[in-house]
Amino acid sequence: MTAHEPETEGLTCRDVVGLLADYLESALGQERIGELEEHLAGCEPCRAYLNTYQRTKALTAETERVAMPEEMKDRLRQFLLRALSNSP
Repeated sequence: MTAHEPETEGLTCRDVVGLLADYLESALGQERIGELEEHLAGCEPCRAYLNTYQRTKALTAETERVAMPEEMKDRLRQFLLRALSNSP
């Protein structure tokens, strides 16, 4: 993707990758959304990256959360207490 930079002014592929999380969370202003969508319309590698990003996010949301075993919680608690008591 970094090898492909559109010949137009505006966002680069690197810019787009950096904005995707905010884009998917609807945290961008209208002007920035327009710039990003304009870039995506003309950039197949960035569209592929966006599709992969969206799919990864969806798969992650579908995974089951596993409760930490009590023994592991106790070990972690003891480790943290030791680390905190040794800090200046």
